[in-house]
Amino acid sequence: MTEKTIANNQRQVGSSKAKILMRGVTEQQLLDLAHSARALFMSEPVLVHITSPLIIVGDLHGQHTDLLQYFKRCGKPPDQKYLFLGDYVDRGRQSLETISLILAYKLKYPDKLAVLRGNHECSRINRIYGFYDECKRRYSTKLWKVFTDCFNCLPLAALVDNSMFCAHGGLSPDLKKLEQLNEIRRPTEVPDMGIICDLLWSDPDGSYAGWKENERGVSYTFGEDALIRFMNDCNVKLVVRAHQVVEDGYEFFADKKVNFE
Repeated sequence: MTEKTIANNQRQVGSSKAKILMRGVTEQQLLDLAHSARALFMSEPVLVHITSPLIIVGDLHGQHTDLLQYFKRCGKPPDQKYLFLGDYVDRGRQSLETISLILAYKLKYPDKLAVLRGNHECSRINRIYGFYDECKRRYSTKLWKVFTDCFNCLPLAALVDNSMFCAHGGLSPDLKKLEQLNEIRRPTEVPDMGIICDLLWSDPDGSYAGWKENERGVSYTFGEDALIRFMNDCNVKLVVRAHQVVEDGYEFFADKKVNFE
């Protein structure tokens, strides 16, 4: 997919029909995009190292216009560096536009974007919550399969300036040292338990200490003491995560030790 195609898609965003946004973009172009992005992600570590200044973006969920607003307000790559925390697809009507634009920019400016995996970059989840249906309706189920294969190769976490740990969901009781992330092999589906699952699904909860089963039915919630222990063990000063809606767009937890995007 060319930069010209990206620009055309951006100009067409005012249309009321999502299909028009992808006019002129063939299924083969999207397949090639996903294949190329997959190869790029496989060349990156599971824990991506990135430096500030940068813009950190949480869940987008198919809200293509929101993504364009971020670029308009904060600047587009390569003029601005971005870290995306996952959940690009499902729920919104324009998952294909959203993920395709991010992947195209990632391929064009690989050092200016870090793209992490969210819990919706998982075939078992996006098969149900909209992405599968969107791919099938607008192109084919083959496109969905190729995109989900690409998602299985996404990095799981980022370390900003060697001091800020970023992941879609949060922490894991099994993650004691950041070096453990290098042992994860991709491509991989999201398992029902363990470090990968927890990085994508866990939530902070300041109402108790330690770890507790998550009410989502997946992974855990972690208290302030578990957070502080992780930060001390891994020598980080801040944890940044997404995964939950916050009223003001961002929110702090545990005396500003965790930031919600």
